Amino acid sequence: MKGKSFMSDMIRFELEDVVGRENVSTTEAERATYSVDYFWISRMWEDHGAEGPMADVIVRPGSSEEVSRILKVANYYKLPVHTWGGGSGSQGGALPMAGGILLDMKRMNHLISIDENAHSITAEAGMIFQQLEWYANERGYSCMHIPSCLTCGTIGGALGHRGVGILSSRYGKIDDMCMSMEVVLPNGDIMNTLPVPKHAAGPDLNQIFIGLEGTLGVITKATFRLFEQPECRRHRGFMFPDLTAGLEAGRDIMQKCQPSIMRLFDEAETVSIIKKIIGVEERGSFMNLTLEGIAKIVDIEMEMVIDICVRHGGRDMGSEYGEKWYENRITFFYPDHIMDIPQMFGTMDTVADFSHVEKIYWAMKNAIESNFPDVRFIAHCSHWYGWGTMIYDRFIMDDSPEDREEALRLHNQIWNTGVRAAMENGGVINDHHGIGLKLARLMKEQYGPAFQVMEGLKKALDPNGIMNPYKLGL
Repeated sequence: MKGKSFMSDMIRFELEDVVGRENVSTTEAERATYSVDYFWISRMWEDHGAEGPMADVIVRPGSSEEVSRILKVANYYKLPVHTWGGGSGSQGGALPMAGGILLDMKRMNHLISIDENAHSITAEAGMIFQQLEWYANERGYSCMHIPSCLTCGTIGGALGHRGVGILSSRYGKIDDMCMSMEVVLPNGDIMNTLPVPKHAAGPDLNQIFIGLEGTLGVITKATFRLFEQPECRRHRGFMFPDLTAGLEAGRDIMQKCQPSIMRLFDEAETVSIIKKIIGVEERGSFMNLTLEGIAKIVDIEMEMVIDICVRHGGRDMGSEYGEKWYENRITFFYPDHIMDIPQMFGTMDTVADFSHVEKIYWAMKNAIESNFPDVRFIAHCSHWYGWGTMIYDRFIMDDSPEDREEALRLHNQIWNTGVRAAMENGGVINDHHGIGLKLARLMKEQYGPAFQVMEGLKKALDPNGIMNPYKLGL
């Protein structure tokens, strides 16, 4: 479909027939808008004045039926299809690397229903998640999915990369919250998963499409659990002498209590970020923690948490610093606080069980800082499970190479070095940001022979290979 031709005009007419002329665009300005997300390379490429990956045509469907018809057109002409939500992804997962059709889903932003008996809410997948949360709040509930991209990420985006919010240690990730979904398959069939996720009628089909980043179909609707607002939400801060002591306390806490938030910062991030924003002056490994729910139960759990932290060498800093972290939880991502171009940076986002997590941290830190002397490595553990935690590990280089190809090469070398160090020491390459284009080349190394299962699903459901090419290693 590249270039202006009789055939491309005919295909555009077919797409206009589906969604209306006003919802189809081939202007260079609009196509360029969708060539950049929060993936560092796409932003660097644009910053250098180079043309990024562009779709041939932007299409904005308004219903599942329109998505179905678009995919039937795409299959007939063997056109690639990329699904775009809010464009807030950091892995290049929505970038139209193969041209073709880009589906901007944000017209599909309607609330379908709220079921107060089942404590569930259903909406179209193009809705910004903040809007879904507001609908829940109006009835006295919360979805409890509160990520940093709450105001700019869509429902479909959160499901597509198996996202997570700050309250995940208590309420789970997006896949724990999702009850059912409507998905348009690559051939245009509209399917629904079973109305509840816990059953013995075969596998939970939700889990086939959650985290698959649009490579097996387009998520168009979803139903989520609703939670009553907690009676209280209490914050606390602790300072540990080092990361080791904090990890031991964190493991103990997760196996005895259920905090909604627990973030443990290594010494480097405590000094470089927590001191700047929260005002903590001490050296060590800072932890902020939040408990919520019924006040009487929270009181008991807080006593247990304080006891655990003190036993592991932590100093109770009271509620002040925990409250400051909660109040500033989005400030960390504002200009002058978050890394930005011309810096080179990345969040490697590794997850492991408690037996391996500290070993992975040191392996990654040593590998990156020894191989790239101009790069800083900082990290915190921000989403915890009864069996382990994830490392929100970042590399930062203040002076990125001016040549864009050299910068791209160096960026990928740093990622290869850090991620391979994680895998070699028992880590999984991503907890919640997704794989996208950034990590696609490493998926076969992570999965080994098991990757043929994913390839088999891809071949069966998308034999023409039209859905989001080059993502997830598929």
